[in-house]
Amino acid sequence: MASVWPSRSSTVVKKSRVLVPGTLVPPTLALSSSSRALTTVTWVALPCGCMIPVTTTGSTVLSGAVGDYGGNHGDLSPGSAGLPTDFYYGGNGTGTIISSRARCNGALPRDWIDRIGHKDVTDGLSNTFLAGEMHVPVGKLGQSPEDAFIFNGDHVFNFSRVGGPTVQIVSDKRSTGNSLVAWGSWHPDVCHFAMADGSVRAFATTLNTDMLGRLCNRSDGQIVAMGE
Repeated sequence: MASVWPSRSSTVVKKSRVLVPGTLVPPTLALSSSSRALTTVTWVALPCGCMIPVTTTGSTVLSGAVGDYGGNHGDLSPGSAGLPTDFYYGGNGTGTIISSRARCNGALPRDWIDRIGHKDVTDGLSNTFLAGEMHVPVGKLGQSPEDAFIFNGDHVFNFSRVGGPTVQIVSDKRSTGNSLVAWGSWHPDVCHFAMADGSVRAFATTLNTDMLGRLCNRSDGQIVAMGE
C-alpha cells in the first residue's frame, strides 16, 4: 500500500485562550464554532479572483479545535470559477493534503477516493510543501470562517491553504483580503512550512508567487531547487 500522510499529524493545536465569556478553553486546545451547510450557499469572490462557497443560512453550529498549521491544498491551476473542476472540490487539489471524494457504502461514507501518497509527489518530497502556517488576521482568532475548526471536512479552508500567482504569502497579519485561502504567519517577514520529506523551513513572505505555486503543486514538473 502506498504511504499516505495522515492529515492529523500535520496539525499544531493553538494554546489555551478564552473565546466565550465565562467559558475557559481546556489547556492545549482552543475552540472555534463553524457551521454545517443544510440549505443556502453563497458564492463570494476574494480579491485574488477565487470564487468560494460560503454558507450563510440554514446551518447547524458546530465547534472544535483550531490549528496554526494547515495542509497544502496546492495552487489555483485547476481554476476557481464555480465549476465542479475547481481546486477546492474533492480530488482536484494539486497539493499533498487535499479535499477528497467519499467512497460510500449505501448512503454512508466509508473511505476516501482521493489519497495522496509519496509516489504522487513527482516533483520531489524535499521540493513540495506538506503543511504550513495559515494566515489568520488579527482579531479573528477562533472565529469562523477565518479560524474555523480544522476537523470539519465541510469547508476545505478549515484545514488547508493554497499559494501561487494571485495568492502570495501574507506579510501583514492584519490583512483580510485573501485570509480564507492564503499562507501567512505572525512571525515577522517569514512563514514556516513542513516539507513533504519531513524537514521544516522558513520562507520569506516576499517569496515570488510563481515559485510559491511550484512549491505548492506536487506534480507540475516545475521542480524548485532550494538554492533559487
